[in-house]
Amino acid sequence: MKNRLFVLAAAVSAVCMLLLPAEALAWGQKGHRIVAQIAYDHLSPVARCRINKVLGAREGAVYVANWADELKSDTIYKESGDWHYQDLNPGMTDEEVIATLTNYPAEGGNLFRVKDSLIAELRKDRHSEANLRFIIHFMGDRFCPMHTAHLDDLGGNKVKMKWYGQNTNLHSVWDAKIIDSQGYSYTEYARYLENKYRKERRAIMQLTEEEIVVQNYHLCDSIYAYQETWNGNAYHYVYHWIDSMERQLYIAGIRLAMLLNELY
Repeated sequence: MKNRLFVLAAAVSAVCMLLLPAEALAWGQKGHRIVAQIAYDHLSPVARCRINKVLGAREGAVYVANWADELKSDTIYKESGDWHYQDLNPGMTDEEVIATLTNYPAEGGNLFRVKDSLIAELRKDRHSEANLRFIIHFMGDRFCPMHTAHLDDLGGNKVKMKWYGQNTNLHSVWDAKIIDSQGYSYTEYARYLENKYRKERRAIMQLTEEEIVVQNYHLCDSIYAYQETWNGNAYHYVYHWIDSMERQLYIAGIRLAMLLNELY
């Protein structure tokens, strides 16, 4: 019965996702599933068993990866909208960027604060299903470049673009459109990224939180700088940025697995 309810919930969630604008999503539906699948593949047997039990389904981490986005259409967690991003000001030094990890910015979202709070709560009670669902999602958000992007343009939402002739914006391109251009399912993409980046896994696991936030910030700077010279060709854009985007997905999955193995 529990598994049937889980499947029904997943079906309802899929409908909810269709009702949300693309700009509201982080990594998009497929991107979050890719991150969760990579993480699930790197869980220890004990952590995998415990997480499956909390979520009520085998590979449940993958199925709930978009739950935090779906909540935006509900009033249960109406305050959660700004938990998904931490926009930062342009022109910050590395030291100023690192400081935001502990001195949480007063505006531009609450991703850093909420992530730390959720981890602290899960250390006290790893059986909280809601907190587990949130952390699975937010650990993906923190590696999506436009979710730690510039405050003045709302994380790229105000940067308008043409994408294969269609109107869109920089935020949406990085959330979903580059990923979707590759045509993989989320399981195919997860396997592809594992093969592509497995030799970097040890180095990724050794990254400090400070190194991660600085790397993400500089990636954002590079994306904004490229906008100034981009010729509007979406094929060129994908060719230029595909490796950076895919590496972010893989790092997100590995770091999520590290955290879940520690917590469970």
